[in-house]
Amino acid sequence: MKNLKIGDSAPSINSVDQNGNAITLEQFKGKKVVLYFYPKDMTPGCTVQSCNLRDNYKLLLDKGYVVLGCSADSPEKHVKFIEKHDLPFPLISDESKQVLNDYGVWGPKKFMGKEYDGISRTTFVIDEKGIIEDIIEKVKTKEHTSQILK
Repeated sequence: MKNLKIGDSAPSINSVDQNGNAITLEQFKGKKVVLYFYPKDMTPGCTVQSCNLRDNYKLLLDKGYVVLGCSADSPEKHVKFIEKHDLPFPLISDESKQVLNDYGVWGPKKFMGKEYDGISRTTFVIDEKGIIEDIIEKVKTKEHTSQILK
């Protein structure tokens, strides 16, 4: 697992969004990016987090941010998640786990005494030049936007 820190260049992204369209970090040069990694579409915590960002999306846009979500779910699952919860931002489908590994969010986790590999809920705030400005590792799903705008 990579150990990115504030001040590092954000790793490139070469993946697809929910519609199968190519999506890269380069597309957003000159804009601030909120890149949030979450474990799985349609799960309670991920839904609360995504809906918090949806409900505050205009505020984030007004502050100059682009919002991108990323999980290992398929584009088809992302479409259902977006439609069910009216999410206004793209979701990156990283089935190959390339982006997850590049950002160091894929790896061992523990839940109820069991160890398994999974996605650590983490958000990267990336500045206009592609430099990591903030890393939020202790995400509060109900208050995520305020953590980003602190």
